Amino acid sequence: MNSLVLAVGAGVLYLIAYHTYGKFLSRKIFKLNPEAVCPSVEFRDDVDYVPTKKPILFGHHFTSIAGTGPIVGPAIAIIWGWIPALIWIVVGSIFMGAVHDFGAMVVSLRNQGRSIGDIAKDIVNPRVRTLFLLIIFFELWIVVAIFGVVIGVVFNMFPQAVLPVWLEIPIAVWLGYMIYKKGAPHLPLSIVAVVLMYITVIIGAYVPIKMPSILGLNPIACWVIVLLIYAYIASTLPVQTLLQPRDYINSHQLFVALALLMLGVIFAHPPMVAPAADFSPKGAPPIWPMLFVVIACGAISGFHSLVSSGTSSKQCDNETSSLTIGYGGMLMEAMLATFVVVACGAGLALGLTKGGQTFTGAAAFQQHYASWGAAAGLGSKIHAFVWGSANMIETIGIPHKITLTIMGVFLVSFAATTMDTATRLQRYIVGELFTAWGVSTLAKRHPATILAVGTALLLAFVNPSGKGALILWPLFGSVNQLLAGLALLVVTVYLAHKKAPLGYTMVPMIFMLFMTGWAMLLNLNKFYVKGNWLLFAIGLCVFVLEIWMIIESLLVLKRVYGEETGPVPEPR
Repeated sequence: MNSLVLAVGAGVLYLIAYHTYGKFLSRKIFKLNPEAVCPSVEFRDDVDYVPTKKPILFGHHFTSIAGTGPIVGPAIAIIWGWIPALIWIVVGSIFMGAVHDFGAMVVSLRNQGRSIGDIAKDIVNPRVRTLFLLIIFFELWIVVAIFGVVIGVVFNMFPQAVLPVWLEIPIAVWLGYMIYKKGAPHLPLSIVAVVLMYITVIIGAYVPIKMPSILGLNPIACWVIVLLIYAYIASTLPVQTLLQPRDYINSHQLFVALALLMLGVIFAHPPMVAPAADFSPKGAPPIWPMLFVVIACGAISGFHSLVSSGTSSKQCDNETSSLTIGYGGMLMEAMLATFVVVACGAGLALGLTKGGQTFTGAAAFQQHYASWGAAAGLGSKIHAFVWGSANMIETIGIPHKITLTIMGVFLVSFAATTMDTATRLQRYIVGELFTAWGVSTLAKRHPATILAVGTALLLAFVNPSGKGALILWPLFGSVNQLLAGLALLVVTVYLAHKKAPLGYTMVPMIFMLFMTGWAMLLNLNKFYVKGNWLLFAIGLCVFVLEIWMIIESLLVLKRVYGEETGPVPEPR
């Protein structure tokens, strides 16, 4: 299969889906109302609730949900073959992921911009809210800690990315000041900001910065500390000071990266050398159900519901914008995941240097994907995408050194966005939990953020290397996808209250809960056999919480349809 045909075909499907299925959902199922007053207007505080123009909010939303998720998942799942990976990305994003992100955002817009977990109190019951918020806290706890490691690893692999990434902060602050304080037009200024950023990329390519070991801490551990301090500051500042403008710049960076990748595919158009399907690669877990857990971002990811109902719903200025931001943002991420499949399955074949020897064609793919163990490491996933992308982009005349820097900055920029957005979201979750428990002092901005960052720091340094979050990482995929199923469950109960058709959210809900429940049971069995009692105990607790929440929700659905008597609170 030619990679150009594959990329173009997927892109066309995403465009068709947006203009057909997406618009159908907005008109007939969720019935978006352009006259509705959004939380950003009703509760405006110019810190978290800020009415924001659609293009700027799209940039924030997309860069927050993307991170490295749509890269690392497809980059490992292609070991089962490019056809299974691509089918799940395309079908999952159109009929599940985009519906999930869009639905969570709409429900939040109609419930004061609260998180999907907190809204569960009104839609289901208070017990479910506590269960849901605890699951969300656990997920974000891992995300904040692990993304510090991710960025540290990328900085270590690509030190030329360090200078451009940190210089992007003053550029973003300047952009936010000019737009919000001076009233300057956002588009031309954002282009200037992107040009400035790419100047720093060229400088960074020739001025790499390596973090030294400090006080006995290795470079990655040092980066984790620096990044958590940054996340605290970024997540407590007003969103228009740093978060929005930086994400807006990063959204432009995404379009540049996608354009470069597309040009690389057009000029190089390498054939796919990855196997079309390989259901038993060496050392790999079973493709069913693990494909649906390994590829999360790019198809469907529970973390997206937290962004949709956490930060994006607090900034959306019109209910109708949620279609572009929620549904469209997910399809854009799926396009990125498609390019990852192409980069790893075809771009890598243009040349891979390993052990002083250069491999091309199918041999290059086999060298990198010799076994599950060889391909599954974090550095390995990142390396496959960056190297394959650089190979294709290099064919349009950009020097390899600069290309590697561009892709390194691209990775870190998106990972940093996810990290500080996750920190801000964790602050909201901590606040909602303590508010529910009647401890309002700890629900305030700075105490809640201290708890969010402090718990992540403790997790990170359970291991002196700063990689403590890797201890819980084996649970993350299942918990994240479980969260997607539970978010769809809440959206489904919301639609039931509205007497709207349920199949469009119920079918993906059932699929995700079944697949992730299956994956969780496989993981629990593995942890039990290996005697990993910590992961077994935590995984079992999460699984029990899932079953409990599903039962509670089904009872509410039963009451909504009148099979039992008793009042049911009507959500907005």
